[in-house]
Amino acid sequence: MRILIIEDDRKISSFLEKGFREAGYAVDVAGDGEEGLALARQDFYDAIVADLMLPKLDGLEMIGRLRAEKVNTPVLILSARRTVDDRIKGLQAGGDDYMVKPFSFSELLVRVQTLLRRASRTPEPMLLRVEGLTLDIARRTVEREGQTIELQPKEFALLEYLMRNAGRVVTKTSILEHVYDYSFDPQTNVVDVLVCRLRNHVDNEFEEKLIHTVRGAGYVLKKK
Repeated sequence: MRILIIEDDRKISSFLEKGFREAGYAVDVAGDGEEGLALARQDFYDAIVADLMLPKLDGLEMIGRLRAEKVNTPVLILSARRTVDDRIKGLQAGGDDYMVKPFSFSELLVRVQTLLRRASRTPEPMLLRVEGLTLDIARRTVEREGQTIELQPKEFALLEYLMRNAGRVVTKTSILEHVYDYSFDPQTNVVDVLVCRLRNHVDNEFEEKLIHTVRGAGYVLKKK
């Protein structure tokens, strides 16, 4: 599970990051509203914890833009704004829950877990299709244009992640966290090697290439 923390107070963001990591979550941190919006658009997160009084882009505006763009990641607002009107505005903007600072991390963790349980009630599709490429999660099979493709477990996991995010750039960091479940080491080439192996299976025998490198950003699965 991945959590995005959007908080400009470094002491609070460090406290939250430490708490969520100790609870077994992968965590990314953004220090302002613009960075938070960019991350939430680019990567898949299971939940977002966001302040409202953010530099560069106010939290309410940021959440509103995400909802307008159909980004439905659950958002827990964590703010020093404590009036009933503030809470109403936060929820109306698209927040799923609202907590007031100062706060208990144990309560915050329970609330985030509750949001995750609610979100998981909508089952993810078990059959993914992108431009003639089909991945059956239940049967653990992959086909392209009717041709069976044999993949190793990590290759299968990477392809599933790319297909669930088809058309969106996924970073090396997010691939490591979703496929390998460990922190990003800028010196490692494990992602490049895995992508190369997957391309050999999925693209090499076909004229239309689906897996593309976005220089300086990551990878995307789409029709060119």
